Amino acid sequence: MRIAHIILAHKNPEQLARLIKRLSHRSSDFYIHLDKKVDINDFRYLEKLENVSFIKNRVKCNWGGNTLSIGILTSMEEILNSGIAYDFINLISGQDYPIVSANEFYNYFRDKKGYNFISYDDDKNSQWWKHAKQRYERYHFTDFNFTAKYFFERIFNFVAPKRKFPSQLEVFGGSKATWWIISRVCAEDIIATLAQNNTLNNFLKYCWGTDELVIPTLILNSKHKSKTINNNFRYIDWSEGNAHPKMLSAADYENIITSDNFLARKLDLEFDRVIFDKLDKLIES
Repeated sequence: MRIAHIILAHKNPEQLARLIKRLSHRSSDFYIHLDKKVDINDFRYLEKLENVSFIKNRVKCNWGGNTLSIGILTSMEEILNSGIAYDFINLISGQDYPIVSANEFYNYFRDKKGYNFISYDDDKNSQWWKHAKQRYERYHFTDFNFTAKYFFERIFNFVAPKRKFPSQLEVFGGSKATWWIISRVCAEDIIATLAQNNTLNNFLKYCWGTDELVIPTLILNSKHKSKTINNNFRYIDWSEGNAHPKMLSAADYENIITSDNFLARKLDLEFDRVIFDKLDKLIES
């Protein structure tokens, strides 16, 4: 079995190196998608690490914009065209960090080929769903660059009718849904579906936060639903009620290690280095 890890990154090459070394396995490869807004030269030395390369077709990713989904899908397609027969593709961020060893991570998925592990909120009364519909029912100009775009966005939505998700797809998503590990055949079908559906692609251009809904929606409206587990094994703390998850520190250590997850986010060396050291010690023990 072989795993391709996509790492979405935009900062802190030191932390990226530490993440890669901790998750490194003889049957894994790492593909770094570095936001095109960032100078890649500060990160080039990471290619010297074993089984590490950069996604060539980088995308300028705007927070909340559909460009983040495009960056993810572009990375998936590049991996599928690499000529390497991966069994799984695992999407993580540069601010994730393992809670378990690389061997434990690999061994868990070794006998689960063909399955997909994503997280979505199936409670339509949840906090996420309270705001989810406006992500696609309204027009969002997040990825466009023109003067007073948010003023025109408000005016446009005042007069325009609500939008409906195309292709009669039932929408799925959640606050943890961006990050997942999916089978190769599922990834191939996602790329093929989008390549054949210009209506959906054009619709998504004007949506907000599509990274939390497009992949789950495509998977759970397909034949892959029967082999999809609602668990992405990420520890993510949304308890602060902000637009971003809580930045984790050493104070969160016990909650992290007792969560039965494989990865934790969001961590930052500039915020708290101690949590990295504690997790390293745990994994090495």
